[in-house]
Amino acid sequence: MHTRFPRRAAFATLALGAGFALLTGCTTGNEPTTEAGGSGESSDSCSIGMTQINQTAIFFTEMNAGAQEAADELGCELTIANANNDSARQSSDIENFVTQGVDAIIVVAIDVNGVSPAVESAQSQGIPVIAIDAEVEGVDTFVGVDNEAAGAEAAKWAIDAGLVDGKSYGVVDAKSSFIQNQREDSFRAAIDAAGAQYTQSVNGDNVQEKAATAAQDLVTAQPDLDFVYTTGEPATVGAVAALSADSATKIIGWDLTAEVIAGIDDGLVTAVIQQDPRQEGVEAVTEVHSILGGAEPQGFIDVPITIVTSDNVDDFRETFK
Repeated sequence: MHTRFPRRAAFATLALGAGFALLTGCTTGNEPTTEAGGSGESSDSCSIGMTQINQTAIFFTEMNAGAQEAADELGCELTIANANNDSARQSSDIENFVTQGVDAIIVVAIDVNGVSPAVESAQSQGIPVIAIDAEVEGVDTFVGVDNEAAGAEAAKWAIDAGLVDGKSYGVVDAKSSFIQNQREDSFRAAIDAAGAQYTQSVNGDNVQEKAATAAQDLVTAQPDLDFVYTTGEPATVGAVAALSADSATKIIGWDLTAEVIAGIDDGLVTAVIQQDPRQEGVEAVTEVHSILGGAEPQGFIDVPITIVTSDNVDDFRETFK
């Protein structure tokens, strides 16, 4: 668990609404790293390298958009590299940023342990490193959700809603993702203690097509499940694809998309633990800018979750339409 630090009272007001057009400067995963900046002009005072898990999940593209909005507003040059779900490639991205002489690095880690040597190497060169979504030991500041606590919070919600005691469930997860393992472990520990009956977990590998196949395998092997718990966007979308709208098996999972919202409308998806990836991107770049300006790192910036159900899903339709 990380140590919580007080969140700053205010941060720079940012122009929102630029949307996915801001992502055109990012790499596709098959090209060399390129610069992404709204004006295309270099800033000697604030150059940031950001290594992202992939450019396919809406969660990550929203995070990129928020980071780019903040960079444009604060006059920073932002370069986003796509690791394409490859931890070794992510370490290479960080090493390349060091060679390029960036002022700071933002890491959205695939494997928090695997990326640590590259992070430590960057810091040894005096380069601040900020982690988003998954906490990497020793970084200057972690921006995101306390995933272990959020899994427990989601479990408490399900218990209080009467969805757990005596109910059978399975899990679609991503074994390679440290944070998704945290979400699974804390959720399962709480609901199992409250009387839920665990069957099995299947690995979607944080890839939507694989997650859909894994979810189908799960419900085929366990046809009488009361619900499926999904630990990230690909797993949740995959489970929605694998189950029919009138299925007796429901979904409790992480991360909204248009397909998942349709699942809420149909009654297939009971609840979604929703993060704010765009705000995470904003906070990370704003924190970098503050550190480069001489401020002490905050250590932890908490971006709270929202549990989305049919009661409040309308608040999110515009983002995912």
